[in-house]
Amino acid sequence: MKIVLINPPHTAIGSRVPDDHLPPLGLLALGGPLIDAGHEVRLVDAEFGPMPLDMVVRNALDDGPDFVLIGHSGSTSAHPTALLIARMIKQRELATIVIYGGVFPTYHWRDILAATDAFDFIVRGEGEATVVALVEALEMHQPPASVAGIAFRDDLRRPFATQPAMTIADLDAYRVGWELIDHGRYSYWGGKRAVVMQFSRGCPHLCNYCGQRGFWTRWRHRDPVKFAREIAWLHREHGVELINLADENPTVSKKAWRAFLDAMIAENVPVLIVGSTRADDIVRDADILHLYRKAGVIRWLLGMENTDEQTLQLIRKGGSTSSDREAIRLLRLNGILSMATWVAGFEDEGFRDLWRGFRQLIAYDPDQIQALYVTPHRWTPFFRIARDRKVIQKDARLWDYKHQVLQMTRLKPWMLFFSVKLIELAVQSRPKALARILFHKDPEQRHSMRWYTQMGRRVWFREVWGFLVRDGRVKDGPTLAEFWGAPQDAEEESMTVRRPARKLALPGIPISPNA
Repeated sequence: MKIVLINPPHTAIGSRVPDDHLPPLGLLALGGPLIDAGHEVRLVDAEFGPMPLDMVVRNALDDGPDFVLIGHSGSTSAHPTALLIARMIKQRELATIVIYGGVFPTYHWRDILAATDAFDFIVRGEGEATVVALVEALEMHQPPASVAGIAFRDDLRRPFATQPAMTIADLDAYRVGWELIDHGRYSYWGGKRAVVMQFSRGCPHLCNYCGQRGFWTRWRHRDPVKFAREIAWLHREHGVELINLADENPTVSKKAWRAFLDAMIAENVPVLIVGSTRADDIVRDADILHLYRKAGVIRWLLGMENTDEQTLQLIRKGGSTSSDREAIRLLRLNGILSMATWVAGFEDEGFRDLWRGFRQLIAYDPDQIQALYVTPHRWTPFFRIARDRKVIQKDARLWDYKHQVLQMTRLKPWMLFFSVKLIELAVQSRPKALARILFHKDPEQRHSMRWYTQMGRRVWFREVWGFLVRDGRVKDGPTLAEFWGAPQDAEEESMTVRRPARKLALPGIPISPNA
């Protein structure tokens, strides 16, 4: 069967301003199993340009595909664009089957299927096994209801979901379709040839605002040696210089992560690794942080989220301000850059709260910061907490963490916006930060900080322009529950956990100690 994968153009500012682009790992992860199943697969990456939607559809339909698969890593903010593409495809080639996947459609499948006929099927949760099974069932004219982990409209045109699919127990069982991309087109970190990869999926922690934890259901990791070997192969065969880890928390298991570090050191390839993890894990690994750097780790994004202990308890972060500060110190001692995320809007902050947050950020002394706005997802417990708050941004394309979406009663939108912009400016331009940018002894870190500063400056001005001129807001918007619907945290787990079968002892027959 002919299958086209579409990566829609994203509307988030962060993906528009830099000259670098990263490949769409989620679609490539589907492409590999589909190719191995004997299908002819092609990728249309509309992020480049960005590509006009009419051109996206023309390219996708060029060779008369049987199936079009649409997905995006930023699935909430990309949904309106994905919907437009699907409608345009159906207008031109009604018989083409359109399959949609990602975090947002996994949970909003009822609303999507009730509102439009543009999507024929929605894949819920991990897609590698599910999409292959779905394509095979349709190819063999078997009922789609036999495929677990999908949603579609039944014979009465009602939204219907099959039973949840099982989580993929062995992440090495499905390969990424690297042959679908031209590696020379993708870069990050200021022009370095780059890809996105996953060592693990999921996270064992219970942060109540996280839209990813329930999607992956539980934490699993790839074989450390095989993963390091794949990175080395990408460097030697395709010239890849940088790996951006898409994991929520790759360092959960110290044993597995240590095995990966050792394997990377043994491969001896000059590849840089960036990603995100928890400050607690950095503090835990104080004795092996030198191996992080030796293996290529050059920057960690620390999901601190906030610098207020009471707020951290509200969102069930499970960390502490002391571990956050210690993690930044330890990373610096071991030659690894720290990027601290700081999120405004979890509570109804005022100027005094923002000032306290700014002072704490300065005390943490991170190399870089990323200031974001709380963006609640309907399937998370935090949504239930915030369900009665007013929505000021009704354009779902701007639900990307970089735009305000919820009303604050103590601060008007412009007050919060310019406070956050000033905090960013002050933290990034403090004397210590400027000195590191100009005089850091490590040329790789100096390069990365200068690149991030240049990119951040462009994004900063674009965001100010967008707030003042382009991005519309409403004054008396609906509540969060009225905008998205009732809370779905009872359905937060998108898949069924696959557990090893237990062997039962028969009378008189002992169970082997290796069972």
